[in-house]
Amino acid sequence: MPNATSARHALRALTHLASRAEPVPAAHIARALDLPRSSTYHLLAVLVEQGYAVHYAEERTYGIGAAVHELGAGYQRQDPLQRLARPLVERLVDATTHNAHLAVLSGRDVLYVIEERAAGRPSLVTDVGVRLPATLTASGLAMLAALPRRQVTALYPSASVMVGGGPTTPSALRRLLVDVRARGHAVEVGSVSPDLSSVAAAVLDRDDHPVAAVAVTYRTDDVDEGGAARLAQAAAETATRISQRL
Repeated sequence: MPNATSARHALRALTHLASRAEPVPAAHIARALDLPRSSTYHLLAVLVEQGYAVHYAEERTYGIGAAVHELGAGYQRQDPLQRLARPLVERLVDATTHNAHLAVLSGRDVLYVIEERAAGRPSLVTDVGVRLPATLTASGLAMLAALPRRQVTALYPSASVMVGGGPTTPSALRRLLVDVRARGHAVEVGSVSPDLSSVAAAVLDRDDHPVAAVAVTYRTDDVDEGGAARLAQAAAETATRISQRL
């Protein structure tokens, strides 16, 4: 299938251009893709014509074009994370009969993007669009634990940026995150609402970077230690399924 082969080469060329810190010569691309130079020039000419690549004639190099940005904007507009995650979060609520939600990390906050309520369960302060300090929530702790340690240090360089109700120093946060990693999920008891607890697990992309977290929230007195472990396992399994879909 010649057309399929050409499309594959075009996608490989775009991926290679996107991975470079600056534009590169055609010969560099030909070597990286193991293609004849004539085929590479033809491929690049098509990409330039369609706006996916830019030819810097004076430098004799090629870089990413504006059309690639539009692809990224289209990806954001369609919001694939929510589309892929919502059915699984709904199933999690059905299976556990407890409230569940999906949150993303935004600086030192978590932003709730999906909230599914179970019938007869307590109302929550977490709703779509609500922001809370990440260190207070199970969702936030799950994502912070999956970040590189240097990134966590950059987010929380001193006690001055910590908030009440959670760890009060960066070292206390680091110790807490060690426990989260060892356990495989995060736990929050009464930090957001006095009578409620949550368990959460991170959703990871192909580079193992946390893009979201799935959490289940329950009334603390209604769930014993074994029940909380089962809810955590259910949240972790849902997070894994979303990761696989991504």
